[in-house]
Amino acid sequence: MEDIQEKLPMILAGIVAIVICVLAFYFIENYEGMYYTQIDNTRIERISSSDDMKYEYTLYCYNENGKQKEIKFKTTRELRQDAYLLLQTRIFGVHSWEEVQFNELPDRVKIKFEN
Repeated sequence: MEDIQEKLPMILAGIVAIVICVLAFYFIENYEGMYYTQIDNTRIERISSSDDMKYEYTLYCYNENGKQKEIKFKTTRELRQDAYLLLQTRIFGVHSWEEVQFNELPDRVKIKFEN
């Protein structure tokens, strides 16, 4: 009986560690944010890369509530000046992007780009 009581803290610590790992993995895989930006080709840098991503943008982006965040993302080509993009982000950066029209932006984001 004492043998089990001595091992119980280690067993509980192992279970807690497994639960934390599973939750962290779930969060990393499923956390997704959407940010909106406007292309400014003065904020592009040509990078030497072993993959197809030859350009890196560093742009101010806004979530649907208008909160600003500077985000870096890579592309295979220079994008159209002043185009609006919807960036799908995950924990480790931009997962994908697509061009959107100004009227598709949330109202709080439109205000940021009207100036």
